[in-house]
Amino acid sequence: MASKRVSCSYCAVQITVPPHTHAIHCAVCQTITRVQPNDPLVQAHNSVRHATSKLKDMLNTASSNIHMMVATMNNNSGSRTSGSGYYPQARPLPSMAPVSTHGSKRAVLCGVSYNGQRYRLNGTVNDVKCMRYFLIQKLGFPSDCILVLTEEESDPSLIPTKNNIRKALKWLVQGCQSGDSLIFHYSGHGSQQPDFNMDEVDGYDEMLWPVDHQTEGTILDDEINATIVRPLPRGARLHAIVDACHSGTVLDLPFVCRMERDGKYMWENQGCKSAIYKGTSGGLAVTLSACDDHQVSVDTTALSGNASTGAMTYSFIQAAQNEPGLTYGRLLNAMRQTIRDTNIGSHLNGPVKSLLKKVLHPKSPQVPQLSSSETFDVYSKHFVP
Repeated sequence: MASKRVSCSYCAVQITVPPHTHAIHCAVCQTITRVQPNDPLVQAHNSVRHATSKLKDMLNTASSNIHMMVATMNNNSGSRTSGSGYYPQARPLPSMAPVSTHGSKRAVLCGVSYNGQRYRLNGTVNDVKCMRYFLIQKLGFPSDCILVLTEEESDPSLIPTKNNIRKALKWLVQGCQSGDSLIFHYSGHGSQQPDFNMDEVDGYDEMLWPVDHQTEGTILDDEINATIVRPLPRGARLHAIVDACHSGTVLDLPFVCRMERDGKYMWENQGCKSAIYKGTSGGLAVTLSACDDHQVSVDTTALSGNASTGAMTYSFIQAAQNEPGLTYGRLLNAMRQTIRDTNIGSHLNGPVKSLLKKVLHPKSPQVPQLSSSETFDVYSKHFVP
């Protein structure tokens, strides 16, 4: 049976879901809507909400234009044009400008150092710089289509706070079309909490830590999935490269690749636990994460000499640039081999070292993981970001 489009009961945004979905979680307004197939009252109710939402958008746009015109008339400064008079300098930040070109590439790179906090990380900014260089020089991503959030940025909107990370994730999928390639790279802390909506196989939700997580809270896997996974249209690709502890299923993708040390693998369906659809709107979403949900990852100098890096970020870039066109299976195995071959435990950095020594077991190091919105043969499908 074909998939169908369902309207959010609050903001009326259209979401594509499989035919037997019982509920949807809106990525725009975060409202959960129970799906009632072929109910004319519900459809009429949603149509009214949709029309009301459109009218509000039109009024807000008109109001913004009027305010801009008034501000322009009251301000004599501006940039001179080739003709007479001035035009206002009302333009969005280049880094947040929407990208709508068909077949475009864009990325969000987020490195959180937690400066001034006892669990500060040393390698996250290096991870982001390396990833940016790799995307531009090796994969052909335009530099002005890469949004970087670190604590080194002078622009307050590019500090990796919870609000700024949320905005960046929405920017990433804004106007996404078939043929687009999206990258989300995160280097920072991650953790778990008990699963309260009963959609996790292991009973825990995974989360990322913004720099202001102590006051504003963390970002749950449920929200990340709703924001950048479910809106992904047919023909578009999303790759999330997450260098954090407990990050195995941090995008809540339905399928996890369980690969043994000898390379044998099977796909584990974790989507069957949830009544809420966790897949895409037809596109392909893939996560390469630093470790399994129960494991921790490290910030280390063992791989790159004196410079601190995340073990996962370093091993990913090394494998992907040394062997262009490799398959997902080959990529995952190469990353795991690099980490296995490195004596990471003796190179742990900073205040995190004493903490990790308590939880790291020499027989249970971090093992990079692969999860996806759909199953495929990992040894024949090529990694094409």
